[in-house]
Amino acid sequence: MSAVPAPRFVSVEEYLRTNYRPDCDYIDGQVQQRSLGEYEHSVVQLFLSVWFANHARPWGVRVFPEYRVQVAATRFRVPDLTVVRAGVVRQPILRTPPLLIIEVLSPEDTLHRLQERVGDYLELGAEHIWVVDPYTRRAYVADAQGFHEPETGSKDGVLTVPGTAIAIPLAELWRELD
Repeated sequence: MSAVPAPRFVSVEEYLRTNYRPDCDYIDGQVQQRSLGEYEHSVVQLFLSVWFANHARPWGVRVFPEYRVQVAATRFRVPDLTVVRAGVVRQPILRTPPLLIIEVLSPEDTLHRLQERVGDYLELGAEHIWVVDPYTRRAYVADAQGFHEPETGSKDGVLTVPGTAIAIPLAELWRELD
């Protein structure tokens, strides 16, 4: 029986100067691979990217797929999508709270890892967090109280950001998967 190798710790500086393909999270000295998207994940990520890009002007936002976000001094996350208000100063790594972070689930994602990610986004001060599960065709709004389906229900409801015109009709998203 062989021993499990000890995790390799790297400094923030080494993480920031290393190119990872695909990009990885950095959590307190450890580089962590993110769940890689399969067909369903990719379709949802593309649909949401295009939807936000097509509505960017009227909604006053910009959308970025897989944009590094520094959530704490020694923690960097790479959300599937990050939405910022138009006019936010461009940064190589986002260090200010975004308007919205969207995570699209992959089959390997666990509840524990998802809760940890959401906790990091909340600590940063992200205004809104959505979690989209393309496998169950459900979507959730995440906050300090937990995960909640949109009021209209996540199967055919609409994901919104209160106080904005942002609206994603889930029925259209699910049709893209069919």
